[in-house]
Amino acid sequence: MNFEDAIKFHGHACPGLAIGYRVASLALKELGLRARDEELVAIVENNSCAVDGIQLICGCTFGKGNLILKDYGKQVYTFIKRPGPDAVRIAVRWEPPADDPETAAMWERYAAGDRTPEVVAAVQDRKTRKMKGVLAADDSDLFEVKRIKVEMPETAKIYPTITCARCGEKFMEPRAKMVSGQQLCIPCSQEEE
Repeated sequence: MNFEDAIKFHGHACPGLAIGYRVASLALKELGLRARDEELVAIVENNSCAVDGIQLICGCTFGKGNLILKDYGKQVYTFIKRPGPDAVRIAVRWEPPADDPETAAMWERYAAGDRTPEVVAAVQDRKTRKMKGVLAADDSDLFEVKRIKVEMPETAKIYPTITCARCGEKFMEPRAKMVSGQQLCIPCSQEEE
């Protein structure tokens, strides 16, 4: 798969997707396999556009249980080849070139909610330049890579599905909350509190 495939999957091209694509490509090179099932685990420390690139390129997904979010807001990604415990930790170190004063002013206007064509075009140009910079950079300029040992996460569990006594919607049994002798889903149980 290539970056064009990642764009189709994600819906647009952006610097975050480019970072995820590069992280995922490096992880595959370091560990030598793409997940068909759960043989590769990705632990991501943010929920940015980069994670879509990792899902597509590495084959790690929430549904298979081999994509784990630890939402620290960090651009750090750990990949474990089962049975483990050997892993590779990839931290983004890349610093984009500083914006010129005009571009910085346009970005500030955009961040404040200005969506005039002039501002949107300037912001898109800025994103395109950053994305191209990420795609063209050497791995050593983008990332700090460490070989580490980690505790292997459990494989995905399949739980029974039950029906909420209040709303009638299906949910995973371990998420049930007993309220007044009834098994409720989390939102319905919170209404009772």
